[in-house]
Amino acid sequence: MSLVYDYSNPTAIHFGKGQIASIVKHLNKDNKILVVYGGGSIKNNGVYDEVSAALAGYDWQEFGGIEPNPAYETLNKAVEIIKAEKIDFVLAVGGGSVIDGCKYLVAAGLYDGDAWDFLDGSAIVEKAIPLGAILTLPATGSESNGAAVVSKKSTNEKRFFHSPHSFPKFAVLDPSVMSTLDDRQLANGLVDAFVHTCEQYLTCPNTSLLHDGYAETILRGLVTLAASWDNRKDAIWEENLMLLANQALNGFIGSGVAQDWATHMIGHELTAFYGVDHAQSLAVVQPQLLRVMIEEKSEKLAQMGENVFGIKDDNEAVIVAIEKLYESVGVTTNLNDYERVDDKVIENIIPSLEAHGMIAIGENQNITLEISEKILKMAMK
Repeated sequence: MSLVYDYSNPTAIHFGKGQIASIVKHLNKDNKILVVYGGGSIKNNGVYDEVSAALAGYDWQEFGGIEPNPAYETLNKAVEIIKAEKIDFVLAVGGGSVIDGCKYLVAAGLYDGDAWDFLDGSAIVEKAIPLGAILTLPATGSESNGAAVVSKKSTNEKRFFHSPHSFPKFAVLDPSVMSTLDDRQLANGLVDAFVHTCEQYLTCPNTSLLHDGYAETILRGLVTLAASWDNRKDAIWEENLMLLANQALNGFIGSGVAQDWATHMIGHELTAFYGVDHAQSLAVVQPQLLRVMIEEKSEKLAQMGENVFGIKDDNEAVIVAIEKLYESVGVTTNLNDYERVDDKVIENIIPSLEAHGMIAIGENQNITLEISEKILKMAMK
């Protein structure tokens, strides 16, 4: 079957050291800017100072405290500022959580109702305040796509929305800002990018040499970074992770091909209930999902084995290689290794998947609640 797709990525990328100064190319002195960030690490690694210098003479204010897995409750405090101060440009400075949170902010800032409507599917984003991004932690690719994931703490929900209005107008990718990231953050970024690529590649055969070849290049690059983990503080290593993570989810490799995302749907529930890092949830779910769906994914697993890992005719060995990849950077694939996980995983996660309509997921919509339960039981090794 020939590919049919529409593809557009309107985000301008400024890549490389010193590129934070380039944000002024997209701003004017009439803008009222809200700079949004997370826990405050940008005030220790020099990023805040660079942003402040670039914004000298501009009308701007700041909002900090966006959590990993950005919380609806926190974000709504920023929405109040946006509406009261008539903010007309939002600048996200952080990783995927901050950028995702800001996608909520720019939509909510022009919406009269409760912006959770975008997350539960009862409304779609029809307009948004312009958004720019300065990436500090490579992982999600959120800096140049239209998707966002937001958590509601009060109900243990983690939901997503996507819209063409949510794309940042620009994104600064300066790998030098990664120098203060810890091992957990770097490992999560590598795992996240790997699974993002797999969700668009490990499905069913397609006719595009470009799409598969592009995905395999990203996967091989991430395998190389994992194998050279001891060099993770080297500038070239960091530069490659930032670039690979961006390309894993800028929309191209998934255009016109079957996509899975079941690992993400199940993983989101684990994060919502147990606070497991997003990438950690993916690492425990994906290998077991691949084992359960090994027949349906046999052709692409075999292709991945040969072209990424150099493994022929042994799909279980490919899955083991994926597990070893994650574990080699310190991310366990055993759900029971995470302290907050209790013995109520099944009774918590399965009803939540059902409540959120995740009763038939995966590229063939054949991962039922029963199969999801089997995957979770296998993940608790």
